[in-house]
Amino acid sequence: MATNLRGYVGRFAPSPTGPLHAGSLVAALASYLDARAHHGSWLVRIEDIDEGRSVRGAAEGILALLDALGMHADGEIVWQSRRQQLYQQAAEDIAAHTYPCGCNRREIADSRLGVAPDGAAIYPGTCRYGLAEGRAMRSLRLRVPDPGHDVIGFTDRFAGEVIQRLGPDSGDFVLKRADGYWAYQLAVVVDDALQGVTDVVRGADLLDSTPRQIFLQRVLGVPTPRYLHVPVVRNALGEKLSKQTGALAVAPGDESAAVAALLEAARFLELPLEQPASLEAFWRAAIPAWSQLLASRGARLA
Repeated sequence: MATNLRGYVGRFAPSPTGPLHAGSLVAALASYLDARAHHGSWLVRIEDIDEGRSVRGAAEGILALLDALGMHADGEIVWQSRRQQLYQQAAEDIAAHTYPCGCNRREIADSRLGVAPDGAAIYPGTCRYGLAEGRAMRSLRLRVPDPGHDVIGFTDRFAGEVIQRLGPDSGDFVLKRADGYWAYQLAVVVDDALQGVTDVVRGADLLDSTPRQIFLQRVLGVPTPRYLHVPVVRNALGEKLSKQTGALAVAPGDESAAVAALLEAARFLELPLEQPASLEAFWRAAIPAWSQLLASRGARLA
């Protein structure tokens, strides 16, 4: 697969399942600040590969809000729903490492080996050596290495050393789902590679997905970006903010409200900012403050 690496390239990749909320704003802000602090490019990608979950108008609302907050993308916006052929080609390129799976959700739940760190059922490998007679393909899975060869480790710029054994921690994972949609793991790896992304800054809820993505990058023969996973915003019950947990949309009606929303997100990231008088003043202070935060945390964030 051809890639296009150039300097520092970061990205923010929201799923348009609803409006941008405070938790998503934290991830957007961290990725934007990291790109600007490194004098790099910042891309925006709409991860609407699961079109069934996408809310009409949500993507346009997110893009308008980012612009209103002063976070302007470098280059055109990429929409995953328009890149199906790229994912198909990637799957064909690694066909020797994949296999059809005929299991449904209930069968996987009944026979699973456990639950992965991200809550997904660990696949027991039922179809690894071929579909049973009379079974049809429901999904496409990527075969992970055998025990002893399945350890994936990387250094996260926030969390430090992360090590995962793919076999017991995830099992052979899905690249194309039973509903016909390409899975997040494949789409995100293909897009990061083709867009030349060098640095991924996102929420810690995706930390446990990263080893699978690194393994897939190796199978595809594409570079592995650096990763930085920031803490996720949680509600009073300790739940990650999301549409499902009733997270309120970020809706600044004027510049002062926009500044207030950004300042709340910046303080969650522990940036020591005073109350800025304007959006321009916020960005003028926030970018060097992020650089100082990186320096204070040592080389792993540099």
